[in-house]
Amino acid sequence: MAVVPGGPRSGPPAGAQFFCTAGRGLEPFLMREVRERLAATQVEYISGKVFFTACSDLNMLKQLKSAERLFLLIKKQLPFPVSSVSKGKIFNELQRLINDDPESWLNAISIWKNLLELDAKKEKLSHKNANPLKRKVGEDDTAAKKLKTEQIQEIQETKECQLEKQIEEKLLEQGNFITEEGKFQELQNDVTEAADTRNQTDLTFRVSCRCSGAIAKTLTAQEVGRVIGIALMKQFGWKANLRNPNLEIFIHLSDIYSVLGIPVFRVPLACRAYIKTAGMRSTIAWAMASLAEIKAGAVVLDPMCGLGTILLEAAKEWPDVYYVGADVSDSQLSGAYDNLRAAGLKDKIELLRVSVIELPLPSESVDIIISDIPFGKKFKLGKDIKRTLQEMERVLRVGGTIVLLLSEDHHRHLKGGEASSGPLNSQGGHTQEPGGEECLTPAGKAAVSEPVSSLFVAGNQECLDRMPLLGSLVPVDCYRVSLGKTDALISKYKKSYSPGR
Repeated sequence: MAVVPGGPRSGPPAGAQFFCTAGRGLEPFLMREVRERLAATQVEYISGKVFFTACSDLNMLKQLKSAERLFLLIKKQLPFPVSSVSKGKIFNELQRLINDDPESWLNAISIWKNLLELDAKKEKLSHKNANPLKRKVGEDDTAAKKLKTEQIQEIQETKECQLEKQIEEKLLEQGNFITEEGKFQELQNDVTEAADTRNQTDLTFRVSCRCSGAIAKTLTAQEVGRVIGIALMKQFGWKANLRNPNLEIFIHLSDIYSVLGIPVFRVPLACRAYIKTAGMRSTIAWAMASLAEIKAGAVVLDPMCGLGTILLEAAKEWPDVYYVGADVSDSQLSGAYDNLRAAGLKDKIELLRVSVIELPLPSESVDIIISDIPFGKKFKLGKDIKRTLQEMERVLRVGGTIVLLLSEDHHRHLKGGEASSGPLNSQGGHTQEPGGEECLTPAGKAAVSEPVSSLFVAGNQECLDRMPLLGSLVPVDCYRVSLGKTDALISKYKKSYSPGR
């Protein structure tokens, strides 16, 4: 049986290495967040991912709002040179990710187990303190549930054994797929050996792979998964389980890096438990709210609130604030009410059915406005956006902040139809990488690290130069972010004076 070094600890692991996936353009928000929320060190990014070191338990890690998914880092290294070597050599290099450095894998598993054990202890203590007089009743319920679970598991195990037998037979049949140049025929024997030794441990696993760039033209994710899976079975005696594993191994091979990790949570961080009906992406909504610099006692308005995602994210993070949401659509407001009830925030946020161009609010009565300006086939403001912003400007106090999510079309309308001067990168600048303190990634490419202020200032300045003045609203910050099929601009303005004076 493979021995995992390091016994259970009483606290979170010291200096564990993690990485988060993030929507393109949200890397600066996530870098700030891990520093401020987790006191993280060694923070750096590559497009779409932020790497950091932190001493945090699961409850602390769950608080991350700008990340899509969180992983415990196993290793990050150079990309595979697909252009100069054969497919067989690449398969051999994949095996070496496990065979040449098993200690990294065992250390990562030890940290992963410690995180889970610490969380389980805290949860058990919490339940004990919350229900000291109900344990006997709970024990009966638990026994019944356990019996039912065991019966279900017995049925599932029978099915899974059949499935895994089919998988292993398939692997044996395909054992020759890495026999190029005659160097990898032994892997066919590895499968049989792995099957004999896998009972050394009760740990079950599956491998999730993603290939992008040049390597995706040479290898499929399925091929990578088979090679890694077989190597893990042989090295550690783990058992493959595709349906309900204890452990998932994530691998991303690209032209920039090869990164391997363990998902810390099965459900992505971006899937908020407190949001019943999803509207805009929760990570984008939180990033916009964080950019607004909300303070206790402020009046915060979303005049086109839709399903209320921005207000939900803001109220969860900054509760001591007066929030107002407005929308002209009955269906959107109905969905927003449902979301507020589900999140327990119906008393924290007031909703109004009004038009954004006729807000029933006194002039200069609002401290902060945060809004996703509708765009796309379903919603179009077109040239009305200027009228909309004039009404926002009216209700905003001098010194107040507006944070808007704008499409490229909105941006052009605000500039009077002027075409953009060139494509923006994910940090809001042009395609040239912004300056800043650099560190070397495993790919030999520059991954910029702390501080964030120096990291994105050059790119942001180019974006700011393109932002129009909107009456008394002065451009302060700008980030280009990905919404999936399209991009948008998170634009921040400050009101510098009162137009009527």
